[in-house]
Amino acid sequence: MASTSAATADVTERAGSSRGGGRLYRGDLGMWSWVLHRITGVATFFFLFVHVLDTALVRVSPNAYDRAIELYKNPVVNLMEVGLVGAVLYHALNGVRVMLVDFWSKGTKYQRGMFWTIVGVWLVVMIPGAYFMLQRTITDLFGGN
Repeated sequence: MASTSAATADVTERAGSSRGGGRLYRGDLGMWSWVLHRITGVATFFFLFVHVLDTALVRVSPNAYDRAIELYKNPVVNLMEVGLVGAVLYHALNGVRVMLVDFWSKGTKYQRGMFWTIVGVWLVVMIPGAYFMLQRTITDLFGGN
């Protein structure tokens, strides 16, 4: 019985640090990429749901549809669009990584390197993409030609 308690305490200690009397599992890179993959997938799903609803407004009330489209020209919505593009891009790139890990015999060996590769590709695409997507908002907020 004592050895079981010692083994449990050892596993608990390795799992993370004490927070409020409990233990927190900090995870590894694979777990955090999984969490981010799920979050970006759910965010994309909710965007598609709202997009279908607002597009359906055109058949119900063209005036309501026009008001919704006007609402989307708001700078806050423009920032949300950048977030959506970032979420979809990460989800797609990580999906390729997940397929490689699942179907390539050496995928698990290289999964960490593949993760950092998709982060690099994501940054290379998102930085200029966000710049161009935010041009209208920057012009609207700060003026300019």
